[in-house]
Amino acid sequence: MAEASATGAGGEAMAAMAATEGSSGSAGLPLGRSFSNYQPFEPQEAGLPAGSGPSPTFPALGIGMDSCVIPLRHGGLSLVQTTDFFYPLVEDPYMMGRIACANVLSDLYAMGITECDNMLMLLSVSQSMSDEEREKVTPLMIKGFRDAAEEGGTAVTGGQTVVNPWIIIGGVATVVCQPNEFIMPDSAVVGDVLVLTKPLGTQVAVNAHQWLDNPERWNKVKMVVSREEVELAYQEAMFNMATLNRTAAGLMHTFNAHAATDITGFGILGHSQNLAKQQRNEVSFVIHNLPIIAKMAAISKASGRFGLLQGTSAETSGGLLICLPREQAARFCSEIKSSKYGEGHQAWIVGIVEKGNRTARIIDKPRVIEVLPRGVMATALATDNSNASSEPSS
Repeated sequence: MAEASATGAGGEAMAAMAATEGSSGSAGLPLGRSFSNYQPFEPQEAGLPAGSGPSPTFPALGIGMDSCVIPLRHGGLSLVQTTDFFYPLVEDPYMMGRIACANVLSDLYAMGITECDNMLMLLSVSQSMSDEEREKVTPLMIKGFRDAAEEGGTAVTGGQTVVNPWIIIGGVATVVCQPNEFIMPDSAVVGDVLVLTKPLGTQVAVNAHQWLDNPERWNKVKMVVSREEVELAYQEAMFNMATLNRTAAGLMHTFNAHAATDITGFGILGHSQNLAKQQRNEVSFVIHNLPIIAKMAAISKASGRFGLLQGTSAETSGGLLICLPREQAARFCSEIKSSKYGEGHQAWIVGIVEKGNRTARIIDKPRVIEVLPRGVMATALATDNSNASSEPSS
């Protein structure tokens, strides 16, 4: 990649331009003809204290919390864009690609945006991988990313691939919107209800799955969870992370959402606090309920790690935390579970919006809602049906 080098043809051309077009300033920077008389600003020479000078200010409503919102010059449109990337956290390369794409798109969905005009993929292939591993693993990650993008109604049109010490995958999502297509995350009011659209505990599930092959770690939690329960929780976490938040984004408009964010690396408490700080009204968020993948709260407590019940456990491609009018929250939770949106969509009322100083907190003893993995639910349903069919008829 020629652009990665500071020398070579590009560097020689710059040196030639400096020699023929201008002189160097006091900092030794080559200056073109238009800046030949430039002198760096020195506050002391102007009778000002050191550090004085213009500092840029940004309009609060021009910046989204999860995505940047850039007003365009024409037609009252805005460019909304986001980027994200991370290291692999599941063993299946195809699912890792889907999770990475879902995670990028989630920042758009957090603003109620359901359409994405374009995606780029960012991919780093590990230099420690063999040629065979690269040839087999990399295409699967790319396919997973592309398939998730297609499910989201968009396409991957480019990106960048590099060789690195680590595998990294992520991307960029871009859309041009009219004002009614996005919801700025700043209009929560006292009396609103907080709704969460995916269960917590993905980091715990992924780590617990790794601990199955680490006796030292596994011995600390094996009294509170079985290997089968860990496998089911890991699979549930993987499916949840790969599920797009697009349906929830669409329903934000239907049910008049006032603000939202997606729950990722800062945990539900961190993201709630960030969202509270953005509000125009003097409000605070109070979380009473924590929907958590079954057994993950017990693992968090037994291991002494994660801080899941404190809301500080990181999530990946988590659900949307949405501020909804009280009269709309229950209807939202019911609607998102409708079969017309496909399987796997859930939602829970987790807290309230009250008058306050733009903070967020979790009550001392939150109610933990154990969310059964779909494998467990399917098994239970099959057992119930079997029992029902074996009962003698009267």
